[in-house]
Formats: sequence, structure tokens, C-alpha cells
Amino acid sequence: MEILEKRAQTTEVMVNSFIQSVYNWMAVGLGLTALVAFVVASNMTLLKMMYSVRFLLIIGELALVFILAGRIHKMEASTATALFLFYSALNGATLSVIFMVYTMSSIASTFFVCALTFTACSIYGMVTKRDLTSVGGFMFMGLIGIIIASLVNLFIQSSAMTMIISYLGVFIFIGLTAYDTQKIKAMALSQPAGLDAAVVRKGAIMGALTLYLDFINMFLFLLHILGGGRD
Repeated sequence: MEILEKRAQTTEVMVNSFIQSVYNWMAVGLGLTALVAFVVASNMTLLKMMYSVRFLLIIGELALVFILAGRIHKMEASTATALFLFYSALNGATLSVIFMVYTMSSIASTFFVCALTFTACSIYGMVTKRDLTSVGGFMFMGLIGIIIASLVNLFIQSSAMTMIISYLGVFIFIGLTAYDTQKIKAMALSQPAGLDAAVVRKGAIMGALTLYLDFINMFLFLLHILGGGRD
């Protein structure tokens, strides 16, 4: 009986440590993104330069995400960590352009709303007994739909469609946040005892990247809805 209790305690400590590591790295990524965005936005020369090459930055970010997702198991833990931090900084440079469109107060208030919403969804995903796999699949299909709609809207420039996409985007990333949190919890529970620390670090980085993307996308869609434009 004592052996079973010790094993249960060891498993609980290991799971909590992994989940804490995921959220710690996510927080580091978000903090770095916010810092870089603020620094770039504070320098008009840098801001204009980032705005002129924003599409190249976006392509670079997509490439980094695919590299991390597809090759993280073959990387050193230090390389995966460096790529995640570099992606976070690069995303901060890209997002700096929102300071040209929205007021500082609306960006701050939207971030606060996003943080509360994300936290609530993540807690739900952590504690619910319901299997969210079907929810995740449905939300992923919805994500593909809004990506296609967004590409179409680049040509037709419909403000009504932009608003519809934004509301749907918030709804989709609310669902994905809960699903991804549950998936990370399952990943933590499935870790064998004595797993190499480097492998655990790479799993934590991948989990952090997933939740980071959920948060950033939810924030951007909320900003389209709640953000106050500059005069």
C-alpha cells in the first residue's frame, strides 16, 4: 500500500512539474513578445521597417512553427528552446504594428480580457472529465475555415466579414485552448518515470508553443472586436 502511495505521489509531482514547466515557458514567450513589440513600437524607424517587411516576418514565423512541430524530436533541447524564444521575439516584432492601429489603452484592456478568458478555458480543460477530442477536431476544421475566409477577405475587403471571422476566431480558440490544455495534461500523465530531462524539456516547449499560439490568436481576434482605433 505504501509503495502504491509513493508511486502516486511521484506521478503527481512529475505531472505538476511538467505542467508548470509548460506554463512557465509560455509566460516567458509571451513576456518576450510583449517586450519586443513595445521596444519596436517605441522607435518609429524600427516600426516603419517592421511594417514594410511584415509579410516576410509572417512567412518566417510560419516556417519556424513548422520546423519546431515537425523536427523537435530530432533537436537538442537547447535548440528547441532557442527556436521557441526566437519565434516569440520575431512575433513581437511582427505584432508591433498593432500599435499603429490601436490605442495603448485598448491593447492593454484587450490583453486583460484575453488573459482572463484563456485562464478560464485552460482551467476547464485541466479539470473537466469530458473527453474534448471531438471538440478539438471540430475547432480545427473551423480554424481551416476561417483561414480560407480570411484569404478570401484579403481580396474583397469586407468589414462585415472581418467582424464575423473575428467572433468565430474567438470561439474557435476558446475551444482549442481547453482541448490543448487537456492534451498537455494527458501528455504529462503518460510520461514514464525516469524520462530523460531533455525529452521532458522538449515536450514542455512544444506544449508552451501550442498554448502560446492559442493565446496570441485569441488576443488578435479579440482586438479586432474590442480594440479602439487611433484617430
